[in-house]
Amino acid sequence: MENPLEFSKRSRRATLIFVSCFLLIVLVPRIIGLFSPPRKLSFTQTDFEKKELKRRSYKTYRSDYNYQRKKGFQTPPAKFDPNQYAPSDWMNLGLSQKQADLIIRFGKRGFYSHEDLRKVFVISDRFFEVIRDSLVYPSRPERVTVKDEDVKYERIVEINTASQEELMGLPGIGEFFAKNIIKMRNALGGFVNKQQLLEVWKFDQEKLAMIEGKIEVNSQNLRQFDLNTVTAPELKTHPYFTWSVANSIVKMRVQLGGYQKIEDIRRSVLIDDALFQKIKPYLTL
Repeated sequence: MENPLEFSKRSRRATLIFVSCFLLIVLVPRIIGLFSPPRKLSFTQTDFEKKELKRRSYKTYRSDYNYQRKKGFQTPPAKFDPNQYAPSDWMNLGLSQKQADLIIRFGKRGFYSHEDLRKVFVISDRFFEVIRDSLVYPSRPERVTVKDEDVKYERIVEINTASQEELMGLPGIGEFFAKNIIKMRNALGGFVNKQQLLEVWKFDQEKLAMIEGKIEVNSQNLRQFDLNTVTAPELKTHPYFTWSVANSIVKMRVQLGGYQKIEDIRRSVLIDDALFQKIKPYLTL
């Protein structure tokens, strides 16, 4: 009977071949490595360094970017009056042609302080800090009220009484805007403040900044509505009164038996504080 624990000749040969192959695969590379000369590593520009450069943090990148942008604005070579600068001078400091032209347009009314210059929206905080210590301003001219053709003076236009021709004399105000200003003035019954000019069709903040120093508002002669006699249709003719608001004011007057003070209209749920402050100058008792 054949012993199951004994290997056949064929099995012994197969085992010997397997062990030999295994030893060759495992040991030969190690033996070769022992007799090979060590490799010299170069640390001048390794892959590791390249990867580190690519992994720079976003914060560092932004810092470098802002620094480069800041270098784009040049410190003025000497102290200067911004009223005397030409577009090319502003461009030499790092502004674009369009930005320089806009400063010249705003400068027609004069720069007499940092506050005046900062009203020009293209003067960023960063640019202003670069030029701040180099700025010098002339004295603000006093307004002369005597009208004389031989006397040069800064003309101040009172927008509640100005004619179309007087309004057209303001910088940036041609016939189109002069007519629209008068149209809004008539609809309101007079302006209360300069900011109301922004309600004129197509009139924007930039245009207001151009004329703000050359206009004034006298609101003593506004057209006002008597709260105890006015009708809803009459109130509705004013731009600030909707039909609902006008009707509620008249109905509440009937309920109260007449208004004792202008603030009484605040009892209407349709009139909040913002609307009340807006319409109050146009109301009387």
